[in-house]
Amino acid sequence: MRKNLKKARQDAGLTQKQVAEKLGISERYYRQIEAGHRNGDFEIWDTLEDMFNIHQRLLRKGSTD
Repeated sequence: MRKNLKKARQDAGLTQKQVAEKLGISERYYRQIEAGHRNGDFEIWDTLEDMFNIHQRLLRKGSTD
């Protein structure tokens, strides 16, 4: 579980579906990224970084750390 990513999403008041829509990906794919089962590409992480105003290195923490 990428706890920082989940917390950033929740703090922004967004659902997984809303984030997936903003990213242009399926909700299932986003859930897998947030769960740490998929990595996602650089474009996704760049967008998440901008969306939550948190460096992607911090957003990625919590899955295998």
